[in-house]
Amino acid sequence: MEARSGRTVRDLRRENRTAVLRRLYFDGPLSRFSLGPATGLSSGSVSNVVAELVADGLVEEAGSVDSAGGRPRTLLRVSPAGGCMIGVDVGETRIRIELFDLALTELARVERPLAAAGPREHDPYEVSVVVDHIRAGIAEVLATAGVPAGRLLGVGVGVPGIVEHTAQDGTVVHGQTVGWDAVPLERLLREAVELPAEVPFCIDNGAKTLGQAEMWFGAGRGAGNAVFVLFGSGVGACVVTEDMGPGRAVEWGHLTVRVRGRRCRCGARGCLEAYAGAEALLERWREAGGNPPAGANQETALAALLAAAYPEGAEAGGGAGDGLVPEPGPVAGGGPEAAAAAVLEETAEYLGAGFADLINLFQPDRILVGGWAGLQLGTRFLDRVKEYAAANALRYPASRASIGLGTLGPDAVTIGAAIQPLADFFARGGRRPEARPETPAPDWQSAVRNRTGA
Repeated sequence: MEARSGRTVRDLRRENRTAVLRRLYFDGPLSRFSLGPATGLSSGSVSNVVAELVADGLVEEAGSVDSAGGRPRTLLRVSPAGGCMIGVDVGETRIRIELFDLALTELARVERPLAAAGPREHDPYEVSVVVDHIRAGIAEVLATAGVPAGRLLGVGVGVPGIVEHTAQDGTVVHGQTVGWDAVPLERLLREAVELPAEVPFCIDNGAKTLGQAEMWFGAGRGAGNAVFVLFGSGVGACVVTEDMGPGRAVEWGHLTVRVRGRRCRCGARGCLEAYAGAEALLERWREAGGNPPAGANQETALAALLAAAYPEGAEAGGGAGDGLVPEPGPVAGGGPEAAAAAVLEETAEYLGAGFADLINLFQPDRILVGGWAGLQLGTRFLDRVKEYAAANALRYPASRASIGLGTLGPDAVTIGAAIQPLADFFARGGRRPEARPETPAPDWQSAVRNRTGA
């Protein structure tokens, strides 16, 4: 049967289920009485949809609330046990695999370090190793939590590089900085991972999954226009604006900040990542006379750099008394402490210039920094970046943009990756796919707008 609008009764039922699930997920617990005006559905439609969702194990009672002069109203919420999702963060120092329930409570996690090595061109980011880590990690978290694969709504994966969706191989990853040239990652994972064929793999850029998480649950909530910066071994960004539709990953790290400058991992010269990514930052510290701990991974080495630059009780930088940002000194001399401080100061200037470009191009309400290196550098370093950004950006958009750290910590990428199959599940009205999905990726930004009423 087809409705006058061209939608079938099945379409309308799915849309009604989607509306109720989203509202309960973001604003619940709610009563049936409150769901009517919140979703625009009639009381009869709400009752029918809720009954279906309760029978499907997706909605459950969550106490009651007094009503004005009547019987207490039963509150409803999305049942955490209604399903589970896996989020995978394919970072450049480690791979993190986490299993979540519907409430995004972590049920199990596995971390598999990637071997540290020399120059990237001599140490390709071995695809088979990454696929095997993901395969083993998925099996391990399911076994640890005692969750059957049939309860899995999907696997979301955040990766470095540009993501392309193809009809033949599914998601293909172009990760130039890690040596990936058109890697058919979705096909490889489907062949390697023992999961039911209908379980979807949702693969996207790691900066975008971080942005998804912060928009849904973190520091991006309520923002109309925001930029999310992923600062790790390299740097990337996700832009969310009202006129761009769903969030888009941008290769911000490969913006040229110095013509004929340092060689970047991508092969070009003068990229922001060649100065501001953690890998490049540590290399510049060594060149300036720094002495990272022997055999240390990047996270440990960056901690040593910060300890040298910011001795206990010392403050980072600080603008001149007239409010102008001082010129950074040369990265040289003065011992390891001075070298570390000078490297960080120069890095702050490059990042500030990069932030100014984001402000001028996209005019965001917020710029939020995440990733292991961004969180490790913290607010003290970020204050210097803000000063340089303000000095380089146009005054009006700079006055409207706040710059801060994300609030979801190091798990933001995995949470955002897990959100992808969850958003897809909600878009289908809480029904599992019967076969490999061929529909476009869900518009998670619209889900946020539905939540906020924007």
